[in-house]
Amino acid sequence: MEIHDLKPRSGSDTLRLGDSDELVVMENFGSLPQGEIRLEDHGIVVICTDGMAQFDYDGQQIQLHKNDLYLYMSHSVVTNFMSSSDFNCRQIWFSRGELWNINKYGEISLSDLPYLKQHPKVHLSDDDVSLLDDYFQLLCRRMRDQSPMLYSDIVRSLVSTMMLEMLCMMRRQEAENTVATSLHRQRLANEFMRLVEQSDGRIRRVDDYASQLNVTPKYLSTLLKETMSRRPSEMIKLFTLKAIERRLRFTDMTMQEIANDLNFPNASFFGKYVKEHLGMTPLEYRKKFQK
Repeated sequence: MEIHDLKPRSGSDTLRLGDSDELVVMENFGSLPQGEIRLEDHGIVVICTDGMAQFDYDGQQIQLHKNDLYLYMSHSVVTNFMSSSDFNCRQIWFSRGELWNINKYGEISLSDLPYLKQHPKVHLSDDDVSLLDDYFQLLCRRMRDQSPMLYSDIVRSLVSTMMLEMLCMMRRQEAENTVATSLHRQRLANEFMRLVEQSDGRIRRVDDYASQLNVTPKYLSTLLKETMSRRPSEMIKLFTLKAIERRLRFTDMTMQEIANDLNFPNASFFGKYVKEHLGMTPLEYRKKFQK
């Protein structure tokens, strides 16, 4: 299907800075037309005020509900748009050139763009909604009265401040997500340690633990390195050797019995493992340390 370039519409609830489409504020937008839609040179801030909408944004499915804030970046493509009959939203359109003018009044960092591209939506708290509503009402009021000599500067300053507030809200979610991810990773690391201790030397493959935790071995290795500065294999070996030493020092189990108990293929393989990691045969270790 042909891609249509979407343009800001006109009407009593659509406010422009001057007569151009460089900076446009829409109080009530409703739904999008059908088909694939692309904005060549505009970014859009969308605040859903009622209902819900769903669409694909550069292949990423987005759902908007009441009080969701969404940022559309230029040259992206929206497809498969659907919305409820009561869907409505507020929008602020800005061209790339106008963004430079807006940014004179604030600090909208380019370093935020990659994150915003991947995470274009945030759900607003009641306080966020109230604050942005105040900004929006003031912005619309000022855009309707073009009499002040510094009209353009006032409007751009208001838009810049409002966008900084929104950016702060999106950064806050990023920080909250980072904390949540960090907690999740720590819980996984703790669960790995619990499983290793519980196995008492009987499970020695990283893949087996990764499977129990529903993660890949590579992810588990990265996780342990970041949270504990150790590799999974190191922790497995540590607990395996403790299990072996405990049986050699404090039980009368034969080498074959220990090998069977710890799931080694045979006593010979068990002996080689002990020699490699403890520097002596199992019998030598038992004679030296058994009490």
